[in-house]
Amino acid sequence: MTKTTDHETPVASGRAAGTDPRAWLRAGVAVAAVGWGANQFAPLLLLYRSELGLSAATVQATFGLYAIGLVPGLLLGGPVSDRYGRRRLVLPALFVSVLASLLLIAGSQAEGLLFAGRLVSGIASGAAFSSGTVWIKELSLAGSGREANPGPRRATITMTTGFAVGPLVAGLLAQWAPSPMVVAYLPHLALTLVAIPLVLRAPETGGGGVATGSLLNQMRLPGLRQPRFRGVVLPLAPWVFGAASVSLAYLPGVVRERMGGSALVFGAVVTALTGFSGILVQPLARRLDDPHRPRLIVLSMSAVVAGMLVAAAAAHWTQPVLVVVASLVLGAGYGWCQVTGLLEVQRMARPEELAGLTAVYQALSYIGFAAPFLLAAFQDSVGAGELLLITAGLAALTLVWTTVRARSGRGAAAGHGEAAGVPVAATARSEDSRA
Repeated sequence: MTKTTDHETPVASGRAAGTDPRAWLRAGVAVAAVGWGANQFAPLLLLYRSELGLSAATVQATFGLYAIGLVPGLLLGGPVSDRYGRRRLVLPALFVSVLASLLLIAGSQAEGLLFAGRLVSGIASGAAFSSGTVWIKELSLAGSGREANPGPRRATITMTTGFAVGPLVAGLLAQWAPSPMVVAYLPHLALTLVAIPLVLRAPETGGGGVATGSLLNQMRLPGLRQPRFRGVVLPLAPWVFGAASVSLAYLPGVVRERMGGSALVFGAVVTALTGFSGILVQPLARRLDDPHRPRLIVLSMSAVVAGMLVAAAAAHWTQPVLVVVASLVLGAGYGWCQVTGLLEVQRMARPEELAGLTAVYQALSYIGFAAPFLLAAFQDSVGAGELLLITAGLAALTLVWTTVRARSGRGAAAGHGEAAGVPVAATARSEDSRA
């Protein structure tokens, strides 16, 4: 995803010089609206299983389709918005996000439309997140008198607010409102319609002929061949959303019978706790980061292992309290893994490939959305508790592998940041991770 560091001058930032210091909120509302639409589906999984008679694997497949639609948007969104402008990507993404919710509403009558809605939601998210987050950062820098750009923090907050509040509201409406498979999506439609005129009035910061060469050349990234990327970033990335998706999409289902009539609101709360936990741990991650020691890698993957073990216990004893604990720990693992991966990418990427390499990392992280589907697919033959124990074991292997590879190549972690004249300590603090 296209990224801008705290001390980095954004593309065409001069075009936004003198911008209203609150202009970033216009882009921020758009990003929050698309994030809302992306995650509002999660607490409704139990509703679709009970009302439409869908199997657990089918419902989890609809959840995972989001990632398939999202990856192309992530990879193409940054270069396209660099070339043609932020608004030209964010504005269509809002309309596509509206279409996704309309398809999901119609999906209560036709199962295939649920699949289409989730796929379209992923496309909207990829386009909006790749261009919208950098738009927030550029507008924040243009409207800020401070040397450090507050944009990364603002981008994180707006996106994760949508991720966390959207499913909470949708779950509450699904629990108590009439026609829940329709009413649950209405707040997203309303928020998106509010965001459209705000985007039309937001100052443009991208485009203007700044990008040169073909899109294919922009997407060629030497950093992908670095041993550090292949040995540390590649195996760690899927655990970002692997941890989050197991918490918000799989765990509420293993205790649904214990929760009875409160299952939907319980799922909504678990989803929100996962997101907010991921936000709260990020400042600690940035303080603990050391480019010469893999302690943040160890912390991140240890949290994932611990969360999966608690999740396994919750599934074995069908204990809702343990699901809540697991959601907090897995949310922390999600937040720490996200920060770890972004910091690793920033340190190894050349300045001209930072946006593209970050986009590849984000695309790899969304592979984790397949985890709930895989768990549900094997649940009939292997118990949920045992499956989560196996998952914890795979996380433990990743912990050992990434730690060993990081220790064996310490110098590679900081090379390009220093070569480009950017102190490693500054780059380590420079980016608030996405939620």
